[in-house]
Amino acid sequence: MLDDAELRRAYELDTDALAAIHDAYYQPLFRYVSFRIGDRHTCEDLVSEVFTRFLNALRQRKAPQSNLRGWLFGVASHVVNDHFRRSYRAPSAPLDEDIVSHAPLPAEVAEHAAMSEELRRAITNLTEDQQQVLALRFGQSMPIQEVARILGKTEGAVKQLQMRAIAALARQMAPGMVD
Repeated sequence: MLDDAELRRAYELDTDALAAIHDAYYQPLFRYVSFRIGDRHTCEDLVSEVFTRFLNALRQRKAPQSNLRGWLFGVASHVVNDHFRRSYRAPSAPLDEDIVSHAPLPAEVAEHAAMSEELRRAITNLTEDQQQVLALRFGQSMPIQEVARILGKTEGAVKQLQMRAIAALARQMAPGMVD
C-alpha cells in the first residue's frame, strides 16, 4: 500500500507520513477487528489501540523496517485477543439488544442484517485460530502465505483451518438447523 519512504518518514514522526499510514490502514484494520468484534465502538477503540502501539513502537525504534501491513495486522490480532481475555475476566451483564427504530428499513436490509448476525454468532463457535484465519483471509483478502506468516503457522495449517472453519459454518448455517 505505502512505500518504504513513507515508513522512513514515519520513523521521523513526520505527521504527513503518519496521516498517510493511518488513512491507508484504518479501514482494513477496522474491517478485520469488526469481523471478530461486533460492537462498532469497541472496534474503533481497538483500532485506535493498534495505532497507539504503532506510535509507541516508532518512538522506541521498535517499529518494522518493512512489511508494515503484516506488523499492523499482527498487532491487531494481539489487541483483539487481549480484549477477549479482559472480557472473560471481567463480570458482565447481558444487554438488551432490542433497539427500537422509528425509521422503516427495506426488507433486503433487514434480511442482510439477520444473516450477518447469524454468521457472527456462528463464527463465535469456531476456534480462535479458525476465527483469525477467516478474518484475515476473507475480511482482509490476504493471501494464505501472508496469513501463515502473521499467525506463525504453515500454509498447510492455514488451509486446513480455513477448510474446517468453512465446513463448520456451513453446518451451523444450514437451513433447518436448530440452535
